[in-house]
Amino acid sequence: MRICNAFPVFGLLATLALAGCSTTSDSASVDDKGAGPTVQTAQIFNDAYGVTKDAGYSLPAIPIDRVKPQFRRQVVSYQTTERPGTIIVNTRERFLYYILANGKAMRYGIGVGKQGFAWAGTAYVAWKQEWPNWHPPKEMAVRRPDLAKYVEDGMGPGLTNPLGARAMYLFNEDGKDTLFRLHGTPEWASIGTAASSGCIRLMNQDVIDLYSRVRPGKGTSKVVVIQ
Repeated sequence: MRICNAFPVFGLLATLALAGCSTTSDSASVDDKGAGPTVQTAQIFNDAYGVTKDAGYSLPAIPIDRVKPQFRRQVVSYQTTERPGTIIVNTRERFLYYILANGKAMRYGIGVGKQGFAWAGTAYVAWKQEWPNWHPPKEMAVRRPDLAKYVEDGMGPGLTNPLGARAMYLFNEDGKDTLFRLHGTPEWASIGTAASSGCIRLMNQDVIDLYSRVRPGKGTSKVVVIQ
């Protein structure tokens, strides 16, 4: 199965994919008017972004003082009729909420592609993967011949892999792949921005935390994407 197009630039120009996600961010960060309603923060995890050892990899520390406070992992008050375990993605706010009990949610800052920003609906996490491979679509390889070698065999997991430390694959109610993913990114500075196309990405330390909470399955991992 082809996973979403997500390629960090490191000085390269962004390439739009026909479907899937890219980690290349534009300059339009969320401003105060787009931050959504004020919610009460019960706990903020500023100390969760240090060097992280995981599956033999050493994720570098994120300079969290350079990430806006609203995009850091935190427990917030959140009223919803959705049951605990539901994921609510607000693409306009650039927040992902994992619903907890008693009117609370774990909130994560996200980056969202322009395609993802335009998409809203209900899905579920069909499956998830630690340290996933990345397969760019053939259309991208045509434009970027240097990526052609990854189309079939994929880019192996690692610190520069565009999908980061974890990926969760969203399917619709009919059991079809939406081609949208929740995934990590090595580009922490892209959180709070809109990228060239595609998926929903979190800082690697955050996606590891979210991944540990999600149980794949149509009845256990509802995902609601709103604008």
